[in-house]
Amino acid sequence: MKTIYAFAILSLIPFAGIKGQKPISVSEESMKFGKTNIPALSVNIPEANYEKTLKVWIKQLESGTKSNVATENNEMSIFGANLKDISPGPINVYSKLISGDSTLQLSVSFELSKDKYIEKASGETDYSKAQNFLKQFAKNQYTEVAKDRVDAEEKKLKDIQKELASLEKEKSRLQKSIQSNNTTILNENDNIAIQNNEVKTVSASIVDNNSQVTSMDNGPAKDERVKYIKELEKRKKKALSSIESSENKINNAKNDTDKATSDISKNDLMQESTRQRIIQQELILQKFTHKLTVIKNY
Repeated sequence: MKTIYAFAILSLIPFAGIKGQKPISVSEESMKFGKTNIPALSVNIPEANYEKTLKVWIKQLESGTKSNVATENNEMSIFGANLKDISPGPINVYSKLISGDSTLQLSVSFELSKDKYIEKASGETDYSKAQNFLKQFAKNQYTEVAKDRVDAEEKKLKDIQKELASLEKEKSRLQKSIQSNNTTILNENDNIAIQNNEVKTVSASIVDNNSQVTSMDNGPAKDERVKYIKELEKRKKKALSSIESSENKINNAKNDTDKATSDISKNDLMQESTRQRIIQQELILQKFTHKLTVIKNY
C-alpha cells in the first residue's frame, strides 16, 4: 500500500510545471502610435516566443505585397498591406508587439483609407473580419507552441522507451551468458570425468610397466619399455593439464554467472523504474496532446 501511495504521489510531480491552455481574446482599444491615439484591436498570444512571433507577424504583413514593414521604437507600420481576409484592397497597418507575463500582446490598427480605421462603431462586418484575422493569427502561434511541446514530449517518451529496450536487450544478453556458462560448466565437468579416468588408467599402466622394467635386462626391449613409460607420463601430464584447464573454466563461468545474476537483479529494478517513467511521460504527453487539441478547436 505504501508503494502504491508513493507512486501515486510521484506520478503527480511532473504535472506541477504543466500549464493549462489559456483563452485567446480580441478586444477593442485605443493605441498610442507615435504621438497619436488611433483605434485598434488587441489580441493575447499565450506562451509564444517574442522573436519568433514577431518574425511571423512581419512576414504575414509583407506577404503578397512589395511593401516592407518599417519599425521604429517597437512600432511597426506598413502601407499597402495585402490582407484579403480583411479587405479586398490594400490597407495600412500599424502594430505593436509587447511581451508580458507568459503571454504576448499584439495591438493592431487597420487603416482602410485615410483616417478610416476598423473599429466596432464603424461597421460590424469589417470589425468581425479584423477580429477573426487576429484571433486566427494568435491561434496559429499558440498552436505552434503547443505542437512544439508535444513534439518535445514525444521525443522524451521515445528516448525513455529506447532506454527500456536497451535494458531489455542487456538482460537478454546476460541470460544468454548464464546459459552459455551453464553449458560450459556441464561440458567441462564431463571432460574432468573423462580425464580423471585417463589419469587413473595411465597411472596404473605406469606402475605396472615400471615394475616390469626393473626385472628386465638391458637391451632393446628394456629401452622400448622405458620409452613407452615416458609416453604414458606425457599422457598423464596432458590429462592433468586438461583437468586444471577445465577447473579454471568452471571457476570463471561460475564467477561470470554470479556477476550476471547480480546484474540481472539491478537490471530488473532499472526496468521497473524506466517503465514507471514511461507511464508518467505518457500521461504528460497525453495532457499536452489534449491541450493542443483544445487550442486547435478555439
